[in-house]
Amino acid sequence: MAAPDKFKGFGVSSHEQWNHPKLVEYQRRTINPTDVCVAVDACGICGSDLHVIKGAWASPLRRKDLVVGHEIIGRVVAIGGEVSEFEIGQRVGIGAAAFACGECRRCHHDNEQYCHKKVGTYNTVDPYADGYVTQGGYASHCVASQQFVFAIPDAIESKHAAPLMCAGLTVYSPLSRNVGYERRKQVGIIGLGGLGHLAVMFAHHMGHEVTVFSRSSAKKDQAFQLGADHFVATGEEEGWPQARSDTFDFILNCASGVDGLALEDYVSTLAVHGKIVSVGLPPSGDKFEVSPSTFLRSGSSFGASLLGSKDEANRMLKLVAENGIKPWIEEVPISEEGCHEALTRCDKGDVRYRFVFTDFDKAFGNK
Repeated sequence: MAAPDKFKGFGVSSHEQWNHPKLVEYQRRTINPTDVCVAVDACGICGSDLHVIKGAWASPLRRKDLVVGHEIIGRVVAIGGEVSEFEIGQRVGIGAAAFACGECRRCHHDNEQYCHKKVGTYNTVDPYADGYVTQGGYASHCVASQQFVFAIPDAIESKHAAPLMCAGLTVYSPLSRNVGYERRKQVGIIGLGGLGHLAVMFAHHMGHEVTVFSRSSAKKDQAFQLGADHFVATGEEEGWPQARSDTFDFILNCASGVDGLALEDYVSTLAVHGKIVSVGLPPSGDKFEVSPSTFLRSGSSFGASLLGSKDEANRMLKLVAENGIKPWIEEVPISEEGCHEALTRCDKGDVRYRFVFTDFDKAFGNK
């Protein structure tokens, strides 16, 4: 096996054509000494894909054949001369970041996802490849630095591994950093969607008492199936913040928007020095509204988290493999029609809880 000079994928030409990707062929990125080239077998749809191709983050499409997708699972087909961690034929994953400087304080302290010179898996000008604009995983192949490539345990099927590469790591990192595994803590999860359903399963298997917050009771049964201990329908239960005052050590906000999310209500349920971390990425114009005095009452804090480190990715995959955790997915054979259908439905929230593109071998001949 070897990396072809040109890759194929399903690319978007403009924001207006966001749900009409077309089959395109493009020159691949240079494979540098520490890079890994992967033939793709599965790729999940992330909400970020929609934000980028629709222009919700006010950023331009940096090429007219933009291929998105950063929940990538496949097999190594080529490696750079300095790659020691992977071998040809090995099954691996790639997430939302593909390259970083490897030299800064952040890179040296397991925070490479925060590197100021980090390069996104798609729609990013790559200074490490002569300004090449990166292409994502709705494609035959993808290239990333070995630092952002993760070995996939045999116990995890590719279709279930795909959502872990972004959604899974995005929720695992703040859970690991804030509550860990050491003792049972009170954990709240806001929003039961692509991110939230994984957060519930992870927090449960990490040994914590989990409460799911959702606007209605429509997903109550699903929350308990995922491992939640409690469920709060915030739009139906009057006085829910007062009933849970001084309860939560940690709350993870997985909601994709801020409309109707009364942050002060959630802050009021925190224990002393409790913390809320937000991982949902709403459109760029959305803003939280909260008074600074709200945090003084319990010495609480509010923050955010982006992706996760390679060390965290490996620990997440170990947790998933050892506990048989399976993301709730819907498979879609990748094609122009499949991309159109899945992107359109995802934009409407019509999925429980992640779409995963499969059948790449049929679309691209990746055998």
